[in-house]
Amino acid sequence: MEPRSEVVIRQHDYLSGRVLLVNAPTDDLLSNLAHDIEASVWTWNYNELQYFQNLKADVHFGTDLPESSFDQAVIFVPKSKELLNYILHNLVSRLPVGASIFLVGEKKGGVERAAKQLQPYGQATKLDSARHCQMWQLTTNTTVTAKPLQQWAQQYNVTTPAGDLTICALPGVFSQNHLDIGTAVLLPYLKQVTSGKIADFGCGAGVISAYLSKLNPKNRIFALDVDAFALASTKMTFEKNNLPLEQLEIKAVTGIEDAPLFLHAIVSNPPFHQGIQTDYNASETLCKTARRHLKSGGELWMVANRFLNYPLLIEQSFSQCTTKADQQGFKVLFANTQKNLKEER
Repeated sequence: MEPRSEVVIRQHDYLSGRVLLVNAPTDDLLSNLAHDIEASVWTWNYNELQYFQNLKADVHFGTDLPESSFDQAVIFVPKSKELLNYILHNLVSRLPVGASIFLVGEKKGGVERAAKQLQPYGQATKLDSARHCQMWQLTTNTTVTAKPLQQWAQQYNVTTPAGDLTICALPGVFSQNHLDIGTAVLLPYLKQVTSGKIADFGCGAGVISAYLSKLNPKNRIFALDVDAFALASTKMTFEKNNLPLEQLEIKAVTGIEDAPLFLHAIVSNPPFHQGIQTDYNASETLCKTARRHLKSGGELWMVANRFLNYPLLIEQSFSQCTTKADQQGFKVLFANTQKNLKEER
């Protein structure tokens, strides 16, 4: 069991009734809670949804709070300060004055900084500090009104050869208030991507998907991500730029194995993140198995940190890998499957 969960179990007596676990670790916490506690889980990570569904847990996936009622909430500190603000605001909007919201996190994960974000909502008390973790209790002394999801999005402009785009990025989404370097390096090469059915793997706020839509309104774009806030951001970005939603299919995925088959191209700016850690498994699996999802002659376009061994992994799968660019610490990588001559006849 994770140290964060161990701290919760040690302060178990503070929990009672219907308890909502927010961003909970994938460990044995649920099975170690007392039988009189009715626990449910809220996650926005599709991998974690699968884990809790396999446990037959009461789990909700999405950007919104579960509709079912709860008496208390335990927040496991997310990486993003803005996302914690969103979570706190929504929890306080649903709970009565005097309710308890607990905050648990690792010191290296910023729990002491996060505890300061409790202050606008009531009295915060540190209950425990052990195993490099802390647990805080907020007793609410105020109520707030929930805000529409769109109001939580930050916007920024991206200039492209096909015209300007306004990007909408929700809390917790990678590079929430500016274009990241990797995507900036990749953008000039997207006009070379073949048209047709294209997957944007790890779509984030939808920069790549929106640009591919602008380049060719006939493209069918599959925006794939593990994170519900990323998927919602991509949809908002399309709406903000008046791009046709019928061109876009949004899908939560655990990895490239959930992508459609017979794609003309896969475009990606990985990596995925798992908690406060960067998870390279999804990106490495993409390099090794992307060709299974491509048509004959299909293309893989990828931008990645220069130090990663993705070119070798791609070459092992595709028999070739071309470096289209190497700048600002990033490489733009390209590979394609061999065309089947029978298909061309």
